[in-house]
Amino acid sequence: MNGVKQTPLALTITVSCCIIALLPVHISANDNLRVAYQWKEIDFEFPNAAERQEAIATKRYVPENVIPVGLEVYKKRLFLTLPRWKEGIPASLGYINLNETTTQSPRLHPYPSWSAHKRTSETDAPEIVSPFRIRADRCGRLWVLDTGVEELLGNTTVTSPTSLLVYDLHNDNLLRRYKFPADHLKENSFYANIAVEDTDCDDTFAYAADLGSPGLVVYSWKQQESWRVKHHYFHPDPLAGNYNITGINFQWDDGLFGIALKTQSDGFSTLYFHPLSSLNEFAVSTKVLRNQTFATDPSNYHEFKILGSRGPNGQAGVAFVDQKTGVLFYALPNLNAITCWKTSNRAYTIKSLGRVYMSTVDMVFPNDVKVDDESNLWVLSDRLHQYMYESLNRNDINFRVLTATVKDAIQNTACDTNIKPLPDIITNLGDILRPSTSTVAPKAGSSGSDSPHLSTSAMATFSMLAVLLSVSSYFRI
Repeated sequence: MNGVKQTPLALTITVSCCIIALLPVHISANDNLRVAYQWKEIDFEFPNAAERQEAIATKRYVPENVIPVGLEVYKKRLFLTLPRWKEGIPASLGYINLNETTTQSPRLHPYPSWSAHKRTSETDAPEIVSPFRIRADRCGRLWVLDTGVEELLGNTTVTSPTSLLVYDLHNDNLLRRYKFPADHLKENSFYANIAVEDTDCDDTFAYAADLGSPGLVVYSWKQQESWRVKHHYFHPDPLAGNYNITGINFQWDDGLFGIALKTQSDGFSTLYFHPLSSLNEFAVSTKVLRNQTFATDPSNYHEFKILGSRGPNGQAGVAFVDQKTGVLFYALPNLNAITCWKTSNRAYTIKSLGRVYMSTVDMVFPNDVKVDDESNLWVLSDRLHQYMYESLNRNDINFRVLTATVKDAIQNTACDTNIKPLPDIITNLGDILRPSTSTVAPKAGSSGSDSPHLSTSAMATFSMLAVLLSVSSYFRI
């Protein structure tokens, strides 16, 4: 080997060493979330002490049977869904006032009122039966996805059809009730999650995920009608149905569950989605879903995309996109963790996901995730698996609401918006330093040494300087 051919290798090593020295040190999560509220048991603001005692005596209120499952924050109210898994749930949707709370374990006010949760007769259903997830849109409306099912873990009763109830958050009046058509309700249907596309308040779309008989219902506020979408990606992965959380082992075969929307410049949104019993993430444009004809046509198959895998134990429950940063937050029950992914990232791998918070104390079974209009992240953990398969210890803190600003939550994670992707000049370092294989002959009348083409060593030197300048600018050194 002559000296000229050895130079690029030496420079490559030099440049690589320089880049490694300039890269930031190991990045790890800060676990910046704090516990805002916590409860051993959920209690309510009854009209008076006598009514509370009467509710307990008649088993209309059984404290150990009440569990919060869904969460939402709008302005200065924090809402919790309290589905009727068992008997003794006096109100299945409640809220606390964030301004007036002086305790970490506040009593809940029924939403919108006590009367909305009471039967007018033995044969009539209450206004709200058993919601699992809710969503407050930017138009000041609260969308309540009501399963209509009581005592899911006991004497299961379908009290009313699955419905969407939409409330005006300015005065808490019921704006609309939409009952799902019969053809939306399959034998094992169970609608447990909702996302709302509210770019246009008069032309809003709601999306409801059916985990039992995998499918997606698209509801048009303007048209006041809905259609059901099917796809193979909505189904569970048979290899991802095993769960082991705090020593409790169980198996679920839940399909489509996590759905989250990210607005796009074309006036539509990207719907990120995944079955609960799956390790993979998928995406589809709402341009496909909002077109009833195309959305229900099997020819749309390839419009649905697979993004990648979260890896072992990466089953994800709910998900939510922060529109300002483009960060997608996930609840990972098998890991007792909240993770994130930047939707601007081309790669969807274990390495591209960031750990926001993980704890076998504060984050046991994270069950809902939201970002409010002031860029605060909110997470509900509720030990659901223990509630379902064993029993909750009434002396333990069982339910927690944790919070942090989005900025603090993603700081020093793979989702940190202050950490930009490496410049192309670095990521394409191999191409930059690869010796030229050009066979272009010198111009007539010139010798090879007089050619305007840089020599291999000169090109490598130039590349090294360019890389160093780029790195210096990128990391502001």
